[in-house]
Amino acid sequence: MISVGGVPVGGGNPVTVQSMCDTDTRDAAATVAQIRALCQAGCDIVRVAVPDTDAAAALAAITESSPIPVVADIHFDYRLAVLSAENGAAKIRINPGNIGSREKVREVVKACAERKIPIRIGVNGGSVNRSLLAKAGLREGMLRSGLEQAAMLTDMGFTDICLSFKASNVPDTVAVNRLAATSPGFCFPLHLGVTETGTNGLVKSAAGIGALLLDGIGDTIRVSLTAPPAEEVKAGIALLKAVGLRKEGVEIVSCPTCARRGIDVIMLAREVEAALSDIKKPLKVAVMGCSVNGPGEARDADLGVAGTPDGGGVLFRNGEALRTLRDPADILPALIREARALAEDS
Repeated sequence: MISVGGVPVGGGNPVTVQSMCDTDTRDAAATVAQIRALCQAGCDIVRVAVPDTDAAAALAAITESSPIPVVADIHFDYRLAVLSAENGAAKIRINPGNIGSREKVREVVKACAERKIPIRIGVNGGSVNRSLLAKAGLREGMLRSGLEQAAMLTDMGFTDICLSFKASNVPDTVAVNRLAATSPGFCFPLHLGVTETGTNGLVKSAAGIGALLLDGIGDTIRVSLTAPPAEEVKAGIALLKAVGLRKEGVEIVSCPTCARRGIDVIMLAREVEAALSDIKKPLKVAVMGCSVNGPGEARDADLGVAGTPDGGGVLFRNGEALRTLRDPADILPALIREARALAEDS
């Protein structure tokens, strides 16, 4: 287990959700504002790019004001990692392979050890040494790269390490993380993600991260999207709920719709989700198009509605009908009232 600014990662603790700011880190005010918005969306840990000394210097103000731990993302220049550690970073993300000599890596380790700051070794498919790729192939090459870099740090007496193995496709990402998790003596927390997912990021991340989480692999996740960072957080939380690792908040279940539907399932489901997004208590709400897939199929829902042929709906709780709403305009308000009453009683 590691502790990232007081947030435990690994060791059987709940899987955490991460994202990365897309603001210019040198603009401390804009970066803090985005971090606060990400925190509000449910982000547990946030990463910022540190491309130069001005960005590293800005970390002092950012980390002082941030409501969640801040990870400094470092490439090539070990001095930026040292300066970031000095300026309050809760974790340093490096690829020792591009930091330089062993002595430069040692300086990073020293700065982190003195402040009890963990290091994430990030191995991406596109950054594996070419000779290693030629000898071992992508999956084995990624694994060897990460383990060799972790061994370099442990040889220096530093064990506060997290690893990530990310490829731009699902099969390789899943395979290398399974190899890592089952490697003899492997004891490091794993950060999961599929990188460079393009416009299909939600599907790729759900397939890759979801498969690993269902295997019991993974301690923290980032759903990498070509989208605003808050969308990554929402997707990460939704993914953890889908695999049963998070329970809090409202879960909307709804049918895929067909010609039997008596209500606009798509619109109503979205309206209910938006109206109840502030509820933190675990609650399952069903929006079903008709009686065929109404109270019976959604009997495990705490609350729901099934459309009737005349455009109204049957309101039900735990599979039992409560009352029939004849006016379609009454359905959304009734669902909201009942859901909030249940949340307050639980």
